[in-house]
Amino acid sequence: MSVISGAFPVLPTIFTDQGAVDEKGICAVTDWAVDCGVDGVVFPGLASEYDHLTLDERLHLIALIGGRVAGRVAFICGAGGKSDAESEAVIAAAAQAGASAAMVVTPSRHADDLDRLAGFYRRLSAAADVPLMLQNAPRPMGLGLSPAAVIGIVRAAPGIRYVKEETLPCGQRITALREQGDGLLDGVFGGAGGRYITDELARGAVGTMPAVEIADLHVQLIAAHRAGDWARVRRLFERTLPLLNMQAIYRWRLTKEVLRRRGLISSAFVRAPGPALDAHDQRELDELLEGLADLLTPAEPVVQRHTS
Repeated sequence: MSVISGAFPVLPTIFTDQGAVDEKGICAVTDWAVDCGVDGVVFPGLASEYDHLTLDERLHLIALIGGRVAGRVAFICGAGGKSDAESEAVIAAAAQAGASAAMVVTPSRHADDLDRLAGFYRRLSAAADVPLMLQNAPRPMGLGLSPAAVIGIVRAAPGIRYVKEETLPCGQRITALREQGDGLLDGVFGGAGGRYITDELARGAVGTMPAVEIADLHVQLIAAHRAGDWARVRRLFERTLPLLNMQAIYRWRLTKEVLRRRGLISSAFVRAPGPALDAHDQRELDELLEGLADLLTPAEPVVQRHTS
């Protein structure tokens, strides 16, 4: 299986105004991301409101997205669960969907018992033939393990081929993981919404997993990085900062509102709790998107996109 790297945006779960899963909307966003030139997509992740989906919804959408991207780009499937059995069910679905890797956050139910954590990842490897990505998210989502602890788990569970590092300071931890995990890992990804992407790439991260609403811009940034044009990498990153600041507050709502404005979805409904954009925020978003217009590719209206 080939090594994965590059721009891997996390796909949101699109809903109707009534809160039902909108498969056509999800397919439209997926197709658009692929058309932008991403190296792969991630689903479900925190940006997918995965903790507000039923297990049946998750399994169904994993199959849908896996089939949608098959043969076009890589697919990283989020396979965390409320129990070990649920994670095993999800990783089996990931393998069935052709996932290139299964991303699994360190579960809080195993606390800081490294032996139990290693056993958990070994069981997942036995449940399905798909490489694992250990997601080292900070508490309360994950455990925020030290690089030494992460490498200890990797040594004890060789099915782990990647780490997604999201515990601050992400850059320093990526350096430590690369130094301590030399020969053990195929790569370390950055996360945290792409807010530290320049530091992560400079320290040897093989890829990034931002939210999807400006996937076309992130593709340009990764292309500049691969070409060794660090000045352009920084310029592109600096252009994203105002939107990233806003996205850090409004999260799913900001992502979906941008996708709606770009004509990709018809509803920005979210299931997850959180602050909504008021009239001032909407005007601010108008200005931010206008400021990025020269870097964003026009998208076809959702009614004209693929609906099969």
